[in-house]
Amino acid sequence: MTEPALQSPADDPQGEVVACVAYLDGRRAAEVPIEGIGAYVGQAHSLLWIGLKDPRAQTLERIARGLSLDRQVCEELLAAHRRPKIVDFDSVVMVVASTVEAGASRSAFGATVLLIGKGFLLTIRRGASADYRAVRARLEALPELLARGADFVASELLDLMVDRYVQATTRFEALVEGVEQQLMLYRDLKNHDIQALYRLRRDLLRVHTAIAPLAEICRRLSRVEMAPINAAARPYFGEVADRVLRVDELINALREALAFAFEAGLMIGQMQQTETTRRLASWAAILAVPTAVAGIYGMNFEFMPELKSPYGYPAVLGGMALACGWLYWRLRKAGWL
Repeated sequence: MTEPALQSPADDPQGEVVACVAYLDGRRAAEVPIEGIGAYVGQAHSLLWIGLKDPRAQTLERIARGLSLDRQVCEELLAAHRRPKIVDFDSVVMVVASTVEAGASRSAFGATVLLIGKGFLLTIRRGASADYRAVRARLEALPELLARGADFVASELLDLMVDRYVQATTRFEALVEGVEQQLMLYRDLKNHDIQALYRLRRDLLRVHTAIAPLAEICRRLSRVEMAPINAAARPYFGEVADRVLRVDELINALREALAFAFEAGLMIGQMQQTETTRRLASWAAILAVPTAVAGIYGMNFEFMPELKSPYGYPAVLGGMALACGWLYWRLRKAGWL
């Protein structure tokens, strides 16, 4: 019994095949069914662009056979990559890039695999990753750009990922500014504020870990000779590397700002505790005077000053009031009250 062939992208019930389009001189030529991609690979002035979303192993194996990929390349495509990387297989180059999508409360992370070959480009999106319809539509409207080849399209996709890094970083920047404003206005950080600040620092660290390696990957694509990468396309990867570095520098600056806010919050808390301790110590010193006098007169000795005098009780109370008032004035002048 023969295994059934995969359907065309338009009829794919699993939604794995987002697009499979052949371009000739930068213009859309045909919607290609997966079982027929072998006939479109390696043609002159043509580009086969295959887009997948969370594909099954079976789908990847069939596409690998259609593209005549080595077993090692197929294994790398099937593997779950957690960090950005680049692998040069001589005939094809595989680039793994982390994706960051800005959400309402937290950023979502995913991964995109770009397989650049002679006359074809395979993109695999896994996890949180928005589609590339905007890039496809823009390039299709400018056939002279699409006709430059798979390497140029790959640089455009990487540049789109950097745009989404910028969107996520802008959201982080707004959150950091909110923390700083709260610290400056209220000079206080509650427990939930400290927890939110810690989560924000952790998310920034995760974004830094996800995108920082992409700069070195793009640098390598712009400097190292690789068969699928045309020399004319290398400067585009260099520009992407520069953009990634700028975004990463902003992320590091936000992390430093959060670290300073955290330290400032701790210092403000310590100052408030010191001020409270001073107030308590001041009132304790004031109350110590009547407590000491009352303790002396409460010892019930027979011979004590002013014990038999009719003015003894008011005189003792007046003396305690004067002593307490003098201590209050001195402590208030010293800034302790």
